[in-house]
Amino acid sequence: MVRIGRARLVLLIPGAFALLAGLDAALILLGMPAPVTTTRLPQVHGPLLVLGFVGTLVALERSVALARIVGYAAPLLLGLGAIALVTPLPITVGKALLAVGSAAFVVLYIPLWRRSRDVAVLVQVLGAVLATGGALLWLGGVDVPHLLPWLAGFVVLTIAGERLELARVAVLLAQAVRSFQVACAAFLLCVAASLLWPAVGYRLLGLSLLAIVLWLATYDVAKRTVRGTGLVRFSAVCLLIGYFWIGCAGTIWTLNGLVIDGAAYDAVIHAVFLGFTMSMIMAHASVILPAVLRRPLPYRPVFYLPALLLHASLLLRLLGGDAWGNSASWQWGGVFNVVALLLFVVMAAWSSIRGVPKRDRAS
Repeated sequence: MVRIGRARLVLLIPGAFALLAGLDAALILLGMPAPVTTTRLPQVHGPLLVLGFVGTLVALERSVALARIVGYAAPLLLGLGAIALVTPLPITVGKALLAVGSAAFVVLYIPLWRRSRDVAVLVQVLGAVLATGGALLWLGGVDVPHLLPWLAGFVVLTIAGERLELARVAVLLAQAVRSFQVACAAFLLCVAASLLWPAVGYRLLGLSLLAIVLWLATYDVAKRTVRGTGLVRFSAVCLLIGYFWIGCAGTIWTLNGLVIDGAAYDAVIHAVFLGFTMSMIMAHASVILPAVLRRPLPYRPVFYLPALLLHASLLLRLLGGDAWGNSASWQWGGVFNVVALLLFVVMAAWSSIRGVPKRDRAS
């Protein structure tokens, strides 16, 4: 069991590297001192974090669920692609590895889908398809800002599919499941429309994203579990705040349409990938990482500190910086975004090393 956990840790290390490299790139883009400064890092900031970090993490978790050696090709290739992006190798090498790794991720889902024929798994498959589409478009020369709907679609559909699985604990009506399918199908079509007909596509994309947010806000079990205690409540708080942030992103797309630069672009991209995605990772870390590494990651109340810092600093960045045009708010909000994520990583490692508290072991 220990050997298996260590082997999976080796696959997780490139994802952790992608996170650190992406945060280093964030500091460069903010105009702040960074541990490593290269001209390439700012160019690959987004794909590093979304495909390199989140992609590797989710693919590894799905590989564990599949329980077949061939399934580990996806996290391996995604991790190698992230590393290649920041080396002196031609950037095309990293792009190609991410594209192949994303395609392997889609293939990984096929036997998982065959096991259950479940809508929730199908939606996650479609998320991986969007990741592959985004990686291929980037390999083909499409600029990163135009990939935002594809990369956002990857994380939104992946997480929405997982939340549907948990929502069924409450015994959803068939009508609720159908409305979820319609919202996700509309979102998928609107991602493609945003590339083909951006003037209209982005507004429709925003509306379809808001439909998914409305469904999650209505049916997600987090509405009830937020009244619980401990990890259950912490996860619910992170989830509900995350839904607020993708609601903000959907609203900006609906009102502004095409956004590929400026304050609106900064607000959308960080609402989705910081406010929503990173909040989801914090919410599920104490469940996912033990399953992957076979080592406990006990919840501790101190986890609220990085979570609250993340959302407070993001509010400062988007409201004070992007909305009101205050450069200091934008810059320092971004810095504390980085601090919050690093703080959570440190606290999670500390909690895992300390192990399960004695009072919990006794109970």
